[in-house]
Amino acid sequence: MWGGRFASGPDAIMEEINASIDFDRRLYAQDIAASKAHAAMLAKQGIIARDDAVKIARGLDTILSEMEGGKFRFKRALEDIHMNVEARLADLIGPAAGRLHTARSRNDQVATDFKLWVRDAIDAIDAALAGYQHTLAEKALAHAATVMPGFTHLQTAQPVTFGHHLLAYVEMAARDRSRFADARKRLNESPLGSAALAGTSFPLDRTMTAKALGFDRATANSLDAVSDRDFVLETLAAASIAAVHLSRFAEEIVIWCSPLAGLARLSDKFTTGSSIMPQKRNPDAAELVRAKTGRIFGALTALTVVMKGLPLAYQKDMQEDKEGAMDALSALTLCIAAMTGMAADLKPDTARMKTAAGAGYSTATDLADWLVRTLKIPFREAHHITGHIVAAAERAGLPLEKLPLATMQAAEPRITKAVFEVLSVERSVASRVSYGGTAPDNVRREAKKWLKKLDKTARAR
Repeated sequence: MWGGRFASGPDAIMEEINASIDFDRRLYAQDIAASKAHAAMLAKQGIIARDDAVKIARGLDTILSEMEGGKFRFKRALEDIHMNVEARLADLIGPAAGRLHTARSRNDQVATDFKLWVRDAIDAIDAALAGYQHTLAEKALAHAATVMPGFTHLQTAQPVTFGHHLLAYVEMAARDRSRFADARKRLNESPLGSAALAGTSFPLDRTMTAKALGFDRATANSLDAVSDRDFVLETLAAASIAAVHLSRFAEEIVIWCSPLAGLARLSDKFTTGSSIMPQKRNPDAAELVRAKTGRIFGALTALTVVMKGLPLAYQKDMQEDKEGAMDALSALTLCIAAMTGMAADLKPDTARMKTAAGAGYSTATDLADWLVRTLKIPFREAHHITGHIVAAAERAGLPLEKLPLATMQAAEPRITKAVFEVLSVERSVASRVSYGGTAPDNVRREAKKWLKKLDKTARAR
């Protein structure tokens, strides 16, 4: 491969540390697509003969078929996907294969291939997240009025609906999709034709290859084009935030499914048993989503450390951009699929949710709001009065809605029996009608809006 400059082959250790074919073989489809676009452009510009371009295209199609059929023999001695393809092309079409590498380098070639791969991965992740949103929105619509406890500090705070809780994750996924879309937009410039680092003296039409590969434009600076890995970092950053959101929901599922909480249950499809304790039902799928998040964070951190001290332009350090990123994006895709499955499978215990929603004097804020709204008491004073009433209820061992009116009037004489109309958990959630609130009608409207939007987007794909 190195031609006349080197008199002997590499040491076995050098070959081992230098080879990337074990993981960059996943770029085969992108490498072949970019090579076909490059050859077509070279022929159009008169840089290579049209007959050679036709042979190259046919040979590349044969290689693609071999790879897709599992018949291609990858060779570690050839280091990477690019040289494996080029060597096989030479076997198939002879000397014409050597013309393919005219006016390009492996530096711009790998940058192009990996951009195409990351772009494809983003598109797949976006579709998976849309499916996850759809599943959540469907369940939210079905449980728009199912009351559950809302928590702050993992302490019962105020009643909410299960549907409202699920829609919170729909919103998170929407922001995740937006971040991936932004990353995709920024990466969508073609490095092909930047060659090693300085461009080339051949009269290339880089706009032609960019268009053929679905890029918006060609990159404007050859040095930046071959040494940029922002597109990987940004995608991994988006993946890390998405993983955080999935992990948070996974953690909640673990908590809800614990017998101590007992708010929901997963079926056998997403749980496992114990080798020694026959009664166990472990939410392992949720736990593994929680754990795989660390792999995704690790890939972002590792590549950030690799890139932070590199001068322009390409350095071999940048070969470390692929393996971790590929693993991380594959892990994220699996996590989205698992969370989608669990979201569909999750069965809330509605009776227990309702009971838990009323525990811990969760409608105390409704009482304070009633004092403000009905008696025109300033909120801070109403908060203080409500605190006294809650303390009295605790001493009596009674929920607020069972506390005698006289006990409440001891804290504020003007309280009337009308106060009991706001102290049930159903009345509490129904009253939260502000935009973005948990009132069942709000939840139904938002769930339907999301389903309509997601269905429309799916039809447009």
